[in-house]
Amino acid sequence: MDLRKLKKLIELVEESSIAELEITEGEEKVRISKSGAGVQNYAFMPPVIAPAQQQIPGAASVELEKPAESAAGETNSIPDGHIVKSPMVGTFYRSPSPGASAFVEVGQRVKEGDTLCIIEAMKLLNEIEADKSGVIKAILLENGQPVEYGEPLFVIE
Repeated sequence: MDLRKLKKLIELVEESSIAELEITEGEEKVRISKSGAGVQNYAFMPPVIAPAQQQIPGAASVELEKPAESAAGETNSIPDGHIVKSPMVGTFYRSPSPGASAFVEVGQRVKEGDTLCIIEAMKLLNEIEADKSGVIKAILLENGQPVEYGEPLFVIE
């Protein structure tokens, strides 16, 4: 594409109401973008997490929640005691099959090695066992709920 043709295209874009023009001739490709008061340029950058929350004028407010808070409420609401955490990502099940009774209930005494729940991951059912003997003080998830690695499942006292 010759220089005279390019200049003419630039002038046409500047004089018109279009914001951008792209022309392909053979293997040559030209894109002309107008930058002015009526056109906003956007740059996409990866998110940066700052230690203090900053408010940008005209921007919508977004709050991030921590993964442990999304499944178990506020992390402060977990009772004191030994916490059994999920060893994997998957789906939490309290019973061995639909309609069957749960492996454990709140207030039930368990021994180390007793099955507490099943976590399904990639069509495999993984039994999660108690790593401490004691009494179940709290069950922190509902049946069928997704679970993340390291997320609290049970509290044993």
